[in-house]
Amino acid sequence: MAQKQLPQEFYQLLEELQAVDFALVDLTLYLDTHPTDAEAINQFNQLSYQSRTLRNKVEQIYGPLQQYGKSYSGYPWDWNDAPWPWQI
Repeated sequence: MAQKQLPQEFYQLLEELQAVDFALVDLTLYLDTHPTDAEAINQFNQLSYQSRTLRNKVEQIYGPLQQYGKSYSGYPWDWNDAPWPWQI
């Protein structure tokens, strides 16, 4: 299957999203052992919003990032368009 060419902006947005999601994983692990750290919870919530905003922006421009109903599909079915997020 041929991969479509994507602009550099796609890779920049995806890298930013991956960085934010990595910080969310790290904060989740921290909050599991420090559940009353209000500052960390605030940071987690801000990053959650940022992640959701970035993901929506990428998906509106370039198509779905998550499968199993976590992302909407355009018409026709978007999941045939490579590269998939895990191939980048």
